[in-house]
Amino acid sequence: MSVPVPPPRLALKGITKRYPGCLANDGIDLAVMPGECHALLGENGAGKSTLVKIVYGVLQADEGEILWEGEPVRIDNPAAARKLGIGMVFQHFSLFESMTVTENVALGTGDPSPLPELGRRVAEVSARYGLALDPERRVADLSVGERQRVEIVRCLLQDPKLLIMDEPTSVLTPQEAEALFETLRRLIAEGRSILYISHKLAEIRVLCEAATVLRGGRLAGRCDPRRETAASLARLMIGADLAPPVREEGTAETGAPRLVVDRLSLAPLVPFATPLADISFTVRAGEIFGIAGVAGNGQAELLGTLSGETLVAVPEAIRIDGEAVGQMGPRRRRERGMGFVPEERLGRGAVPDMSLADNALLSAHKAGGMLKRGLIRFSRARSFAEKVIDTFHVAATGPGAAARSLSGGNLQKFIVGREILQNPRLLIVAQPTWGVDAGAAAAIHRDLIALAEGGTAVLVVSQDLDELFAICDRIAVMSHGRLSPAQPARATSVEQIGMLMGGVFHLDGESRNAEA
Repeated sequence: MSVPVPPPRLALKGITKRYPGCLANDGIDLAVMPGECHALLGENGAGKSTLVKIVYGVLQADEGEILWEGEPVRIDNPAAARKLGIGMVFQHFSLFESMTVTENVALGTGDPSPLPELGRRVAEVSARYGLALDPERRVADLSVGERQRVEIVRCLLQDPKLLIMDEPTSVLTPQEAEALFETLRRLIAEGRSILYISHKLAEIRVLCEAATVLRGGRLAGRCDPRRETAASLARLMIGADLAPPVREEGTAETGAPRLVVDRLSLAPLVPFATPLADISFTVRAGEIFGIAGVAGNGQAELLGTLSGETLVAVPEAIRIDGEAVGQMGPRRRRERGMGFVPEERLGRGAVPDMSLADNALLSAHKAGGMLKRGLIRFSRARSFAEKVIDTFHVAATGPGAAARSLSGGNLQKFIVGREILQNPRLLIVAQPTWGVDAGAAAAIHRDLIALAEGGTAVLVVSQDLDELFAICDRIAVMSHGRLSPAQPARATSVEQIGMLMGGVFHLDGESRNAEA
């Protein structure tokens, strides 16, 4: 006697969503079975985020049908989705900065438990899944990576039947990512379903047993990623072969020190911030220097001192081309040839409600010739924004498009492109390809390599070890506010750097210095 096949836990039929001048989803069909980890793949702007927001009730489809466990349903809002058993971890966070982690969890889940009890549960879940969080910390004091951990823990507390995960490993070490995979495998074994969005094709092949690929808002194909290679998956996504750039050993023509950080220390400026302790390193002209580390280990504090947002007591602790800049703000450092890409796209990298042209004006007004005798030359700002859009293949309606209207990956391409086109002498980039598809990531990597080959000193702060090993000449690791000695990228391994990210290094005497 045959066993009846259960209906899909989630089935989408003919889902269509239109925006003015854009067809985001065009008749998409998708089915996720019980106990299945199903990948949703596609380039930035392919329609993935729109589709999962429809599933989670954030958006409503213009056409099509949603079936939940074989029955037609209408998901009017996220609360209705959670009631069905759908949880979602967003790439862009939905957190209140003035509230604590526990308070955000309470608001996001509607849990009526007393806050101390809920806080204990948050601590238990975060510890169980290796996502370190202090339930009493304010979200405003958390790094981007720590905020994503809040989203993951909040979702897991809801005990969902279907878990939608958008780039969940972007803030984890390789060891922590593997621990998360083990957790997801246990959830799958219990019969839960996972809809998994990631641009890390290697982890898709390891974790997922089915994949739906979108391209330009349409269904491009389905496959079993376990039977594919990373290259064939990328080909399905972008419709062409992809040759990721690699920084070849010995290609760097390094010159004079461009950025020197000398025994930099910084006491916490806000509660729970990570103090910086005796950090030293040098980035030379023509070099790409990488800093790895798990979010919350002092990267945000270090980037604040390098950008000029946080001034340091000893001006000589930070030098650009030999000049002490520790007491100079961002504008004066930019005048000395520094470009900067923050890790937080919306709010710090770009003003959400401002147009791309106006966002170009914010940091590129001098290099783009957008000011004359104190007056803004708006035509120059629009032309510069158009050049960024064209050069970096940003999917946008034009320079007048609001920054918030772009997908996360396309906004990242715009912000990185805005800085690169200013041809800086020193470029500091945080998480350059976070949430960016394989094709766009390869393009950003090529541009960073070309910039370094032209003599720019490039500092990359990233949690993506594959990225750092692909483009960097040397790599150091931040852990608990300290910096490990720098290692040539070709003389170390992902496993060794992963251990350093966990704090397994010693800082004694001269080994505190990250000089080569």
